Amino acid sequence: MKDSNAVRSTLAERLRQAREQAGLSQAQVATKLRIHRPSVSEIEAGRRRVSAEELSQLADIYGVSLSWLMQTTTELADPAVELAARELAKLKKGDLDRVLDLLRTLRRFPSR
Repeated sequence: MKDSNAVRSTLAERLRQAREQAGLSQAQVATKLRIHRPSVSEIEAGRRRVSAEELSQLADIYGVSLSWLMQTTTELADPAVELAARELAKLKKGDLDRVLDLLRTLRRFPSR
């Protein structure tokens, strides 16, 4: 079984990272959850437990999956790449194809 402190610490870090990627302040998240802002701070610091209901709401607010939040690996993906992936997932197929073509072009001509 994983060390509960390590799991809580990883979850806290991922919640903070997801909030920042979503472009939300702690106060905005607190309003959406109907809790006090210091509670969000305590959650992100790993000092306050998160209920299953709160965790589900946070995943929805941040646009991330519960499985991503619960991963206990210490290596976190680049936040910018994850944000880009979430934004790309929202595109229509034709628009996504154009973006992928652009990326292929950029890879052929690396910047100096």
